[in-house]
Amino acid sequence: MTKTVGVAGCGTMGAGIAIVAARAGYTVRVFDTNRDALERARVQTAGFLDKSVARGKLTTEERDALLGRLVGTTRIADLADCSFVIEAIYEDLAAKHDLLSQLDQVCPAETIFATNTSTISITEIAAGSGRADRFVGMHFCLPAQLMKLVEMSAGLNTSEATWVSAWAFCESLGQKPVATSDTPGFVLNYFLIPYHNDAIRLIEQGVASPEDIDIAMKTAMGYPMGPFELLDLVGADTQKLLCDAMYGLTNETRAACPPLVRRMIAAGHLGKKSGRGFHRYGDNKMFGA
Repeated sequence: MTKTVGVAGCGTMGAGIAIVAARAGYTVRVFDTNRDALERARVQTAGFLDKSVARGKLTTEERDALLGRLVGTTRIADLADCSFVIEAIYEDLAAKHDLLSQLDQVCPAETIFATNTSTISITEIAAGSGRADRFVGMHFCLPAQLMKLVEMSAGLNTSEATWVSAWAFCESLGQKPVATSDTPGFVLNYFLIPYHNDAIRLIEQGVASPEDIDIAMKTAMGYPMGPFELLDLVGADTQKLLCDAMYGLTNETRAACPPLVRRMIAAGHLGKKSGRGFHRYGDNKMFGA
């Protein structure tokens, strides 16, 4: 199996996926057109790994070796030697098709493409990849560097050989794959998007504060994070894209984006990455650091 993996997109999800692959021993080429995003991900990753050393989960030698396996680039051609490429950009079908079309031009025919989409049809994304038979859905959970679950979904044209290889690759990362059909939201976001929107509507209706709702859900339900802590990690801009995609596919009222989210985006209150969302933050460290 390949020892070189590509990750296209180095936002919150892409950076976490890159850590997972590098931690498993793979050389990881992380592509993003934004050089500042690559640098931000590098700094956040180093901080996360430093915390892992402080907690005794990594030695300094292991940290340095892991960082050495992570290679950031703004040149898509640098992914040409990858046998597995994971697309991890925002939830927009046209943008994904554009990226995958470029990747199809530079990657060998045998390279398997995966998408980290959480809402869009695998079959629809694969249709613009140039290799629908060598395409699979791999939805990592947020934060990817800490969560083991990966939702694996085949498109209508995904070959059996691709599915077997992708499943084995996922297990080689130390992740726990589960098989889902190619349906809106798969398992997790089928529940999570309406749940988050319901919580946001409680704020809109003045029922309780984000702080108290988070405390209530963590204390009563035993969740490690409250809905607004997780929403701030996801980002208001990403939540809007998730809602728009899910609502467009299902027409489910609870999936429709609450007006408050749009106002927060307009105000620049995107969540942890901007320093303010439903909560305020004094740093932009990666979750777990």
